[in-house]
Amino acid sequence: MTAATTYNERVRQLFAAPAHVGNLGGPVADVARGGSRVVLSAEIEGTQVKRLAFRAFGCPHLIAAAERFCDEFEGRPARDMTASPARDSLQELEIPVEKTGQILLLEDAALALQASIAARYS
Repeated sequence: MTAATTYNERVRQLFAAPAHVGNLGGPVADVARGGSRVVLSAEIEGTQVKRLAFRAFGCPHLIAAAERFCDEFEGRPARDMTASPARDSLQELEIPVEKTGQILLLEDAALALQASIAARYS
């Protein structure tokens, strides 16, 4: 199986040039399971997520989903991170059912980051 048949074009784009890789030094969530790991960090201004960054150790689907998450939630109220990113990521990135756990790991990290933000700024 080639990369062209394994990963759709959107996954390849997000994986090839992620704009949100790093650590911002603000609130952090670090979730690891089954050999994969996602670290999310945020820069908060008031109640808004000014910037998001990630570090991910896993398959290209996980890295692409983390990039998509950061792009989607940057600039929004921190409370919005309770919305589930999993369903949209699974569809848009055409993630196989057997990799659903990777996306749920990202969702757990997003919820942990939202809780970290709430604890720090409330």
